[in-house]
Formats: sequence, structure tokens, C-alpha cells
Amino acid sequence: MATTTLPRLATGSHLSLTEIAVALFEGIVEGRDIATRYERLSRLSNSELARLGLTRQDLPRVAVNGIKGF
Repeated sequence: MATTTLPRLATGSHLSLTEIAVALFEGIVEGRDIATRYERLSRLSNSELARLGLTRQDLPRVAVNGIKGF
């Protein structure tokens, strides 16, 4: 299983509640985008993935980092 490190708010910074809420919602949107990319890619056949130069093992990385067209 692949893991990734997402950006975090700097500790000790003095952010307003609004800034924290915006960062939270941006993180949620980013997470949903990653999940959507993974779902779309996981529905492809092995031959379709091969045409993109991918294997099933590449899906987590590509879901996080993206690929042109997805």
C-alpha cells in the first residue's frame, strides 16, 4: 500500500479560524479528488492501463500525483 504526506498547517502558527476552516475544506476536496482518480483508474482493464503505461501497482501513486487526462 502506498502512502503520501499531505501538507500540514505549520505548528505554532497563529491562524484565524477562517484560515483553518479553509485549509480543512481544501484538504477534504483534495482527498475526494484523489479518491475519484483512484476509482476511475481502478475501473480500467489491465490492457487499458498498459496503454497509459501503468500497472495496477501504480494506481495509488497516480491517484495522488495525477496523470495527464485523469
